[in-house]
Amino acid sequence: VLESTTYPGCTEEEILPILEKTGLEVGKDYFLAFSPERIDPGNKDFTYRQIPKVVGGVTERCTEVAKALYDHITQVVVVSDTKTAEMVKLLENIFRSVNIALVNELKVICARMGIDIWEVIEAAKTKPYGFMAFYPGPGLGGHCIPIDPFYLTWKARQYDVATRFIELAGEINTKMPDYVIERTVEGLNKHGKCLKGAKVLVLGIAYKPDIDDMRESPAISVIELLNEWGAKVEYHDPYLPSFRGLRSTDLEMESVDISPKALREYDVVIIVTNHSCFDYEMIVKEAKLVVDTRGATLGIEDAENRVIRA
Repeated sequence: VLESTTYPGCTEEEILPILEKTGLEVGKDYFLAFSPERIDPGNKDFTYRQIPKVVGGVTERCTEVAKALYDHITQVVVVSDTKTAEMVKLLENIFRSVNIALVNELKVICARMGIDIWEVIEAAKTKPYGFMAFYPGPGLGGHCIPIDPFYLTWKARQYDVATRFIELAGEINTKMPDYVIERTVEGLNKHGKCLKGAKVLVLGIAYKPDIDDMRESPAISVIELLNEWGAKVEYHDPYLPSFRGLRSTDLEMESVDISPKALREYDVVIIVTNHSCFDYEMIVKEAKLVVDTRGATLGIEDAENRVIRA
């Protein structure tokens, strides 16, 4: 059973021919199926036993055998073939990518209009039908959502189909670290500071809260952009005490400790990943300026005077 996310057709176009070279017959001598991995890292509410497994086999018998395997673990949802199962995972991730891009674009518009996008989303959530809340941020991260949609855009070209929504969403999400820097510059300017030479603390570098995974994390792009602007950058993340040798960057850094006194030494603190262990009230109270990319400081007293949303 192949579980790694891929384009529709990969199992039968790439894996099946290799196995057929053995002379064995699929559905009789061996069984081949696709069942996308759907685990959400760090999510304690939905473990592998709460998330149904989608299964599609090369033959009907392949599907039956794969279903029998996963029946021991969780609920199984059977689909007609491997291509359908492969497409299910892409739909799930493209759906998230496109909707996150939408709220990221709306975030930029709302900021220009003096509207709080987080307040808008919270109010919209009260509609009992027809609306699903997605939240803006500093860009996409992880090994799935920033990458998987483009498996389909590549495959779609073979069918002469344009995937404009998918590609535009990728473009918008990829530009979000630039927007974070833009808002940081605006905030520093209001305090009579420039970004060049400023002492900056990036708070959280994992790609999502409460995990130690920084694959494709937007924090990397934010740090690199800050360096290009000539800022003096440090970071704090209790889940990632250091990082080096990442595929996407040559950066090597170690996490610094934070305290009320230490926070007061930074010109700006940028919240990139909203770990639940952070004391946001203390951060807002002690930092000279906070750039909040995650809505982590919502509802904190005096936040409006010290916080810039990004």
